[in-house]
Amino acid sequence: MTEPATDLTGRTAIVTGGAGPLGSVLSDALARSGARVVVVDLDRTSCEATAARLPGSGHQACPADLLDAEGISAVVGRMEDLGACDVLVNNAAFTGTSGVPGYAVPFEEQTDDAFGMALQLNLTAPFSLTRRLAPLLRAGGHGSVINVSSIYGLVGPNMGLYEGTRMGNPAAYAASKGGIAQLTRYLATVLAPDIRVNAFAPGGIARGQDEVFVERYERLTPLSRMATEDDFRGVVTWLASDASAYVTGQTIAVDGGWTAW
Repeated sequence: MTEPATDLTGRTAIVTGGAGPLGSVLSDALARSGARVVVVDLDRTSCEATAARLPGSGHQACPADLLDAEGISAVVGRMEDLGACDVLVNNAAFTGTSGVPGYAVPFEEQTDDAFGMALQLNLTAPFSLTRRLAPLLRAGGHGSVINVSSIYGLVGPNMGLYEGTRMGNPAAYAASKGGIAQLTRYLATVLAPDIRVNAFAPGGIARGQDEVFVERYERLTPLSRMATEDDFRGVVTWLASDASAYVTGQTIAVDGGWTAW
């Protein structure tokens, strides 16, 4: 029996938030497996630079603001012009750095505006892109949607991790990432059997956080470390490819065992 391949040669993948720390690695992983990758991100310069660095040929940059209806339409239009979309990776996420106050602050200080913007980017944009790109995903015969959730879409936050630091855990993040896990299950049943829809839930990624936070986090993680972006290369390639052809509707925790306690 031949083992299912993770080769993506001849397929077109789109990665939203594709120029960010995680998105650029996901884009690279898909490109190294043979896919043509369309990198979608807000900043034109970083978007174009990321696409240019990818191995292989035919990759494209598609700068777009996914908080805006015109941005969603620009992405859909680009894929329609290409005439293909085999893999959709919904990775773009609201970080609270857009000048909107009231995001990663104590609960009583969180604002409706920040909550709404987070849900718009983290949940509504994936819904809109999946809905509008479904005809292309279906047409190629290998359609795979991969949503990026989070461990905090699966479990509640341990606020003790943040004591004495300037870090926070916004309600909007948990609500939107939990929502994307449920949207994954919904879409997997509605779009079957033509399109598979799965998600993966990253654990905390080491990005220079407060040392106290890191020590606390690692003590509570069975594998005793935080993640790196490279830890997610395998799961995105697997879910995008025929190696996971009988997998749909799942949210896979890639968290060093954090949610296993």
